[in-house]
Amino acid sequence: MARIFYDCEFIEDGTTIELVSLGAVDEAGREFYAISRSFDPMRAGPWVRKNVLDKLPPSADPAWCSRLQIREDFYAFVTAGGGEVELWAWNAPYDHVVIAQLWGAMPDLPRAMPRFTRDMRQRWDDVGRPTLPPAPQDAHDALADARHNLAKWEVIDARWRELGMDRVQRTG
Repeated sequence: MARIFYDCEFIEDGTTIELVSLGAVDEAGREFYAISRSFDPMRAGPWVRKNVLDKLPPSADPAWCSRLQIREDFYAFVTAGGGEVELWAWNAPYDHVVIAQLWGAMPDLPRAMPRFTRDMRQRWDDVGRPTLPPAPQDAHDALADARHNLAKWEVIDARWRELGMDRVQRTG
């Protein structure tokens, strides 16, 4: 089972969620980073402007690309190993919606893409909230946050194993 830890930065207004950037890392050290050329920065609120948009590289940076290119490249990243994949994110619901919307309607999501993202925040609660690594200096950069998610996972997973949760049989 391959695990991919990711983070999305986005603009949302309670009705729509618009991708700004996507960062992902796996346990083997591979990384993915892309910034959408399609989002409307004028829709961003003050928090997103200050904490996300102001930290993006210049638009000439190769990380900037179309949503179609992000979709194709992220799909290639996720499916590169050819086996089963788990997606993991911190407070995952919005992130998963942003990812799924790269394909449009839910039925258009390719079979090889996971249908949900596992929530690291819930797993952290399950293991008693161990102390996690501090947020990086470049927090709210999607790739920095994805790397931080992997670092948090290592603490959470170690605690999971310490508690013997890895030996619990799944039922149902």
